[in-house]
Amino acid sequence: MITIINYGMGNLGSISNMFRYIGVESKVTSNLDEIRDAEKILLPGVGAFDAAMTKVNESGIREVLDYKTLEEKVPVLGICLGMQLLTARSDEGKLAGLGYIDAETKAFRGRIEREYRVPHMGWNVVNSNFERQCSLVDGFQNLDEVRFYFVHSYFVEVHSSENSLMTCDYGLKFDCGIIKDNIMGVQFHPEKSHKFGMRLLKNFSEM
Repeated sequence: MITIINYGMGNLGSISNMFRYIGVESKVTSNLDEIRDAEKILLPGVGAFDAAMTKVNESGIREVLDYKTLEEKVPVLGICLGMQLLTARSDEGKLAGLGYIDAETKAFRGRIEREYRVPHMGWNVVNSNFERQCSLVDGFQNLDEVRFYFVHSYFVEVHSSENSLMTCDYGLKFDCGIIKDNIMGVQFHPEKSHKFGMRLLKNFSEM
């Protein structure tokens, strides 16, 4: 069972529909007791960093999420803004992030040439050491090309290569997949990424 956290800022319908399509049981909830009972947690997100952190902090979700992530160490997957919330900070706002992974979220604008439009939107090739021992990327090792769908104006940069699982190039190289122990994040939208996204979400459900 995948528990998809509803803190008021996420593409919840598309994600739950994709889990249903691949035959994985999931539920969308903001109920703290249900989150406490979660076996696996998906943290979605669409919108602004500070607005999301405010909702997470003020709803009571932060305390439960901290415990499930850092103490119980259940598998946690952040998607898009949900991945950015896993970092320490963002150029987009002033509030601290969850800080689960030693990384920060930076703006594309001012760091890439004007020929690259912001937001970064559409399909792009993802590169990685897919041989790394992480079941989230099982099945990608022998593919000639791995592509996912992106929509974002900010990117994540990890401070240690140990926390980089996947990278992408868009005017610069950035970390589009991050990891630390039971905590994972992807910048792209697996629920919009057809066979590649289906495989990644199925892998997460089997962790």
